[in-house]
Amino acid sequence: MDADVLHVTGLTRRFGKVVANDDVSLRVRPGEVVGLLGHNGAGKTTLVSQVVGLLRPDAGTIRVGDVDAVRNPAAARRHVSLQPQAQAPIDGLTPRAAIEIAGRIRGLSTRQARAAAEELAAELDILPWLDKPALPEGRGLSGGIRRLTAFAMTVAAPIPLLVLDEPTNDIDASRRRLLWTAVRRRADAGAGVLLVTHNVTEAERIVDELVVLDRGRVVAAGSPTRLRGTQDTDLRLELQLPPETGEVTFDPPSLPVLRQVRVGRRVLLTVPSHAAADAVAWATTLREEGRVDGYSLAPATLEDAYLALTSPEQDDETPTTAQEPAHV
Repeated sequence: MDADVLHVTGLTRRFGKVVANDDVSLRVRPGEVVGLLGHNGAGKTTLVSQVVGLLRPDAGTIRVGDVDAVRNPAAARRHVSLQPQAQAPIDGLTPRAAIEIAGRIRGLSTRQARAAAEELAAELDILPWLDKPALPEGRGLSGGIRRLTAFAMTVAAPIPLLVLDEPTNDIDASRRRLLWTAVRRRADAGAGVLLVTHNVTEAERIVDELVVLDRGRVVAAGSPTRLRGTQDTDLRLELQLPPETGEVTFDPPSLPVLRQVRVGRRVLLTVPSHAAADAVAWATTLREEGRVDGYSLAPATLEDAYLALTSPEQDDETPTTAQEPAHV
């Protein structure tokens, strides 16, 4: 049997003239969480739809374990559990019933499914809602409780590959932490996890590998440390621009800038830690001159690298320091 629970090679999918996935390759191994990052429209959900057999690729291969998922999608789906981006249709059911049904479909006995529902409700802190029915038009249960119920349905029974498409949408901050811990726990128990998200900061805490999609292409892949591309001591200098500021590039004469990217009214510069005092002095001067509204200095994060990789100014042909398929 293949050592990978998921192996995607050269995947391409078009919708007319639009190339949604362009020669995408990635791997997920047992026991690891692979984060698939990208802005809305980057091609993440299109990729997931092909992995679970809802779309057929125009080119490339998908293997789930030792199953060719393109030729035999029904067999591949037996090894995959998907939490889709859309809310699960659970109207008329309680979270307990929905989780138990999902467990039974995945082969659990009635007793095992009942126990799984209780354990997952406690793990995700949704016990008070376990026996409250979901009603039409979003009534009865909040969006966050519905989303957590959908996650519990996805993981109710052990399965080799979990595919989670934006699993934290609508979930409050405290329960998001519980969900991330639950995801990591499933990977540590041996499952492979493909985590689709645009929340770079939260994903960095639990993923082993990251694949960054931009306009359908893999623009970088590797560990969070490698993609960050900086020393752990490097700093992010964030400049807040005044309204209606046009094109601007800052080139401080005495400040070593490792990376610079603009996002809306923010300019993010990565600088080494030894330049902290010079960075503050320079930013203070900019503020006094009215060229910026304010600034902040903090440790550099993966988000800085992600924004640089997916910036509209990034040339499609410009190579990155981590431009290769994950694990290849």
